[in-house]
Amino acid sequence: MKLNDDVVAIDVHTHVLSSARKSAGEEARQHDEAMAKYFKTDMPRPTVHDLAGYYRELKMMCVAFTVDNSWATGELPEVSNDELCDLAAEYPDVIIPFGAVDPHAGRRAAREVRRLAEHGARGFKFHPSSQAFYANDRDVYPIYEAIEETGTIALFHSGHTGAGAGRPGGGGIRLKYANPMYADDVAVDFPELRIILAHPSFPWQDEALSVALHKPHVHIDLSGWSPKYFPPNLVQYARTLLKHKMLFGTDYPVLTPERWIRDFEKLGFDEDVTQLIMRDNAAGLLGLS
Repeated sequence: MKLNDDVVAIDVHTHVLSSARKSAGEEARQHDEAMAKYFKTDMPRPTVHDLAGYYRELKMMCVAFTVDNSWATGELPEVSNDELCDLAAEYPDVIIPFGAVDPHAGRRAAREVRRLAEHGARGFKFHPSSQAFYANDRDVYPIYEAIEETGTIALFHSGHTGAGAGRPGGGGIRLKYANPMYADDVAVDFPELRIILAHPSFPWQDEALSVALHKPHVHIDLSGWSPKYFPPNLVQYARTLLKHKMLFGTDYPVLTPERWIRDFEKLGFDEDVTQLIMRDNAAGLLGLS
């Protein structure tokens, strides 16, 4: 997979919410309805085909994934890893597939990482809050070992989440798991593992900036928030010391690339830094350049 010259950006954080092979379950519908209410938007439920068409029209590539919350919910993801990788292979100029494994599955999940890496997965998405685990739990380490060995990427949700927001008890989701400092231990114990901390990490933004500044293979994606709400310290580090580690991401369909870019342009970043954030940093991290 190589980056075409006409690609203007790489969105490193998008969700595949619907299967192209089967209808959605009730749990998925309830989750998406709650997310749409929280973000005050009529949120679509894209398939891989939908993502490919949308991002190709925008002349962008996108990292696409689902989340395996099966340990916490008892429900398998709506879109299987095999479906995502199979369909992504039909759109190599647009879709960059990431896998999803259950962090509680230990060596079984590690075997799945190795299998999916051979099937085209370029990384793996974790959501500590909804998957109910600390990133530095030693029981998860066989999975990180497999990700490091296969040269793929570990992407961790960090900070606050819209998932479960407003539902009784927050839908059972505990925010404490998503402190990015837990990923700092992972970066120490797996020094060659490439890590992305997803989202502005409210209320732990300083922690995320510190980890990315200190650990050479830790990056930050800027998804899930309109840039007009970015805290000043995040904007300052994105302009300067961490300009080579910041990655464009939207959290689509929660936020559209058009909205994100429109609000980002108002921050007045220099053109060379904008190019790094929108495309070049991700291209290097994903091995596309």
